[in-house]
Amino acid sequence: MSETSLPPSPISRFLLNDEDGTDDDGINGHAPDLSFDGAEDMLRAWSRGIRPDPDLTVSEWADKHRWLSSRAAAEPGRYRTARTPYLRDIMDALSPGHPAQRISFMKAAQVGATEAGNNWIGFVIHHAPGPMLAVLPTVEMAKRASRGRLDPLIADSPALRERVSPARSRDAGNSMLSKEFPGGILVLTGANSATGLRSMPARYLFLDEIDAYPPSADEEGDPVTLAEARSTTFAHRRKVFLVSTPTIRGLSRIEQEFEASDQRRFFVPCPHCGAMQWLEFERLRWEKGRPETAAYACNACDTLVAEHHKTAMLEAGEWRATAVSADPAHVGYHLSALYSPIGWKSWEQIAREWLAAQGNDEMLRAARNTLLGETWVERGEAPEWQRLADRREVFGGQIPEGGLFLTAGADIQKDRIEVDIWAWGRGLQSWLVDHIAIPGGPDSPAAWAELTKLLGRTWQHANGAVMPIAKLAIDTGYEAAAVYAWARAQGFEQVAPVKGLEGFNRATPVSGPTFVDATVGGKRLRRGARLWSVATATFKIETYRFLRLERPEEDQPDPPGMIHLPDWADSEWLKQLVAEQLVTVRNKRGYARQEWQKLRERNEALDTRVYARAAAWIMGADRWDERMWRQLEDQAGVATRADATDTDAAEPMADPPARQAGAPPTTPRRKRQTYTPRFMR
Repeated sequence: MSETSLPPSPISRFLLNDEDGTDDDGINGHAPDLSFDGAEDMLRAWSRGIRPDPDLTVSEWADKHRWLSSRAAAEPGRYRTARTPYLRDIMDALSPGHPAQRISFMKAAQVGATEAGNNWIGFVIHHAPGPMLAVLPTVEMAKRASRGRLDPLIADSPALRERVSPARSRDAGNSMLSKEFPGGILVLTGANSATGLRSMPARYLFLDEIDAYPPSADEEGDPVTLAEARSTTFAHRRKVFLVSTPTIRGLSRIEQEFEASDQRRFFVPCPHCGAMQWLEFERLRWEKGRPETAAYACNACDTLVAEHHKTAMLEAGEWRATAVSADPAHVGYHLSALYSPIGWKSWEQIAREWLAAQGNDEMLRAARNTLLGETWVERGEAPEWQRLADRREVFGGQIPEGGLFLTAGADIQKDRIEVDIWAWGRGLQSWLVDHIAIPGGPDSPAAWAELTKLLGRTWQHANGAVMPIAKLAIDTGYEAAAVYAWARAQGFEQVAPVKGLEGFNRATPVSGPTFVDATVGGKRLRRGARLWSVATATFKIETYRFLRLERPEEDQPDPPGMIHLPDWADSEWLKQLVAEQLVTVRNKRGYARQEWQKLRERNEALDTRVYARAAAWIMGADRWDERMWRQLEDQAGVATRADATDTDAAEPMADPPARQAGAPPTTPRRKRQTYTPRFMR
């Protein structure tokens, strides 16, 4: 064969391509006349491997390759960054060519942040493969995100579908929480799983809704810190994306991240004067009682801007840093719902939701977090005990009409056991029913015997029935071994050992139970006791908020959460109830956090209130539906029956006052039976 008839070498074949060096198959010209099988596929793979990837940013990749599924998006079809222009800069900061290594995004709800993170995931799979870890608040949320967002992302984008096998395939490398692709792997986990956070080294970290993370992952430390430890080996090549709607001032993780960054705001031009400004809720104006008139007042010319101008304003907007970051590789962004595109959250809706939240701290907190993307400042100052003394009440019976079940909180001291019994009703209204101080500490058998007797006591309801304690929560912070032994002896149906934890957890202020070792009769029992963990700060905030509620006008119903104090509550007990205050402190790095500090030495009344409240949570009172409350009310109303025979446990009632001469005869008093709600049977 002559030299000219020899088949071209792979190099010469590549050099004979078109000017751009590519075609549909990655090479041009005729197929090489090679004698071994698979040479054509090998040549294609080789030519693709030496060709550099297109220099795309994450936003450019999303516009070219991302398709939105009707299962996961309100606006299915091709992804368009122009729909949410404010996300372009954030996504591009996640691109490999951008110098930022840490990107934090404090935002309102539903502004597209999660989709920006999903675009980053798609970009990594397609153009910058490497190990990636995505962390949601819980493992269950990670599974839902995989099914509801990640699977549609892959299935509806051809560029990803060919690189990731379906989770239901036989490929063991791809499951609901693990997606392998050429050159990398994506692992999803929950912030509550220390095992998942230690799973592998990761070049890319996507930490979503970090303010909803638990304070500790399986009691092994802060989840964000554990996750970031996975990326240390990648040094300057790593990318960390932290996203969240904020929560409470001083406790919000995303607020701390944003304040440590260069604090970028999205500036948009006024359509009337052209002045650049970032949108502030205080400048959203509407006529009194008419949120449909909501418009934005320019901070330069004060002219009202109608919402239909928003699309053009967003297109002309730009991010501007408003602070200097201590770390040049850390950039931070903040965005409120005022920027939501036309067709999403309107200014009228924002005004309506804000008006509806007035007068309700919980609704105001949610509005500030989800609409404004700002933290909520808790009012942790202690109410004046004198004001509480002025609003004490005289109850009709030991348990007023609205009380439907009893819980107790027990605080163990060195020389005594303090116990408070609270009655609970609809809307978590509560009444202090009894305060008992049992002399003798945890080393006194007589003290434990008295506490045991307390579990069998009953208190009289205003309708004549009697109620026992449904659940007693007892603190294990002092002499935990003695508490476990006593609780095990009583049974865990009526007794709940609890342990206070620092920090706030509004979603789940009580978690557990977990099993702990206990020593009973000198014998150590593995997993012999059950322990509940209580975010005490959450219930203290709630207690102070309820104490600040004003009494309604006469003949008006009491507001939900109202705390009723009896006339026998003395000044010492009231001072103990308000003995702490929430203060903001800063650590050595300058980050702010909130903690409870004592205003006086004794605070048992506040502690026992928190434990009794935790007992109500454990029973499920926060989650009962209307049917359950009706059942409790029906039982309380019919708890006295003329044919009742079981009256041994009931305490004798006081004799009725003598009837005055000439007065009509009184109705004979009916016999009573012990009131035992169905959830206790």
